[in-house]
Amino acid sequence: MIDPAPVFRDRPVSFVRRSGRMSEGQERAWAELGDTYLLPVPRGSAATSVAHGAAVDPETVWGRRARLVVEIGSGQGHAIVHAATQSPETNFLAVEVFKAGLARTMRDADMAGVRNLRLVEANAPEVLEHLLPAASVDELWVFFPDPWHKKRHTKRRLVQPEFATVAARALRGGGILRLATDWEEYARQMRDVLDDSPVFSRAFAGEWASRFEGRVVTAFERKGAGAGRAIRDLGYRRIGDGAPTG
Repeated sequence: MIDPAPVFRDRPVSFVRRSGRMSEGQERAWAELGDTYLLPVPRGSAATSVAHGAAVDPETVWGRRARLVVEIGSGQGHAIVHAATQSPETNFLAVEVFKAGLARTMRDADMAGVRNLRLVEANAPEVLEHLLPAASVDELWVFFPDPWHKKRHTKRRLVQPEFATVAARALRGGGILRLATDWEEYARQMRDVLDDSPVFSRAFAGEWASRFEGRVVTAFERKGAGAGRAIRDLGYRRIGDGAPTG
């Protein structure tokens, strides 16, 4: 019997998965803490995909009804573990595709005694479109996404008109989308995309938003600032009642 040809996504993703092995400590964290922190995900065609109809119930996942904050591209988890520690009354979800980063996040969360955080290993737009119920998210964070700064790669950037649509679907009415980047041209693209969206409005005055006080300084931010790049923040409010946008 001939194996069927592999099926791939029909749109580019905003990441390239690293193939490096995890450290012994990361492997141990993955094995020992995965059942506590990781959400099981029915897959579609790719390893980090989310199957249609895979929606979770946040109240069941966290065991309570509370505000939900989602961070896309949580990296090693510095920002979201800190936030979860500071706001135990809020539910947090970290979305990341790199296993080593997720393992580090779980380890740090466990050491800090954090129990209001869950993690998902998946492509972020599919999490917003298929895993999270519509209008279930209070805040959505996108901090220092890959800028894909070479012109031939900009189509792989996360923040495109299609992303605005799935972000709006997941956010409740009045919910906030927070973004930050150290790449000026990408910051302007983000602003243009969201200014053009009929379901978002600016939650800031002037050219850029003030720095979000809830964001700790991470290695990405220090690297950008050290290279002399300005850190740009943006904030947008979901217009309407948060009903699906299409």
